[in-house]
Amino acid sequence: MYDDHYGFTDRPFQLTPDARFWYESRTHRTAMAYLGYGLAQGEGFIVITGEVGSGKTTLVGHLMASIDRQRLQVVKLVSTQVEGTDLLRLVAQEFGLGSDGLEKAQLLERIERTLRLHANEGRRTLLVVDEAQHLSSSAIEELRMLSNFQNGGHALLQIFLLGQPEFRDRVANGEGLEQIRQRIIATHHLTAMEAEEVKPYILHRLTLAGWQGRPAFADDSWEVLHRHSAGMPRRLNMLAGRVLLHGSVEGLERIDGATVDLVAADMAGERFAEPAAGGASVHVVRGADPETAERLSAIEERLDEQEAAVRRVLTLLIDWIEGDAEETPAKAPSRSATR
Repeated sequence: MYDDHYGFTDRPFQLTPDARFWYESRTHRTAMAYLGYGLAQGEGFIVITGEVGSGKTTLVGHLMASIDRQRLQVVKLVSTQVEGTDLLRLVAQEFGLGSDGLEKAQLLERIERTLRLHANEGRRTLLVVDEAQHLSSSAIEELRMLSNFQNGGHALLQIFLLGQPEFRDRVANGEGLEQIRQRIIATHHLTAMEAEEVKPYILHRLTLAGWQGRPAFADDSWEVLHRHSAGMPRRLNMLAGRVLLHGSVEGLERIDGATVDLVAADMAGERFAEPAAGGASVHVVRGADPETAERLSAIEERLDEQEAAVRRVLTLLIDWIEGDAEETPAKAPSRSATR
């Protein structure tokens, strides 16, 4: 809606990560430096952690867009809530290998053979594992075993782990992970953007989306945007997008701090209670920050889906019982009943 009003050619603050809008804040610049160093080593583990919405996925997207795909084969896993053997199956599937009915030893043999094929073709292989905080101990152990594969003294696989802060703590202090810790060659924790980085970040994204100065932003808007988003890219995108929507609805040509405060207050105080299918309602807790509200909405949506599924099962069960009763012939009346 605001795209047309202000004449944008793209959506500057979409929540879906898009490498085209990469902005090199201090923390992301440091992360890229560590990634570059780690990739140059060609072995071991690289670990990047950060809060939800800190830009981990965008970082990976930027990395993928900047590498030479002829020299580096990249395989990415997102579903990590699996045990060790299932993780191997996921890796095999990403390589395009069949895994049905195979034992662990067979899976490892097929994966190693594929890695050697890539190496003989002059390509290194990088495995990117997102949401690493969900990895089970057995899955982490299988990743360690995969990192053991070598060809002529050179590692066949390098592993890039992305996770939330609890994964950093787990790696640093977790029992049984000493061998993993010894193989981590680069690590960085993404932090929030500083207050002075908000203005160039916002203008960078606006410019890429075709911004021609409409709307203008007052000097006091940048500090307020930082205060309400805490410098986290996803929160900042959510807030900036809503500010532009508000501006288009109200016909504003200038965004100031008061406007940002007003929109932030509306977002914090929103309460959705639209009836869902079957009469259920979705509520967002009043006063929750945008990230918390988004999580709660997703949780309640899943609960509504589960409730609907239970109702469907109960309906089928009742229909089956009633249908079975109709098909059962009535018993003949007893003698005592006919006397």
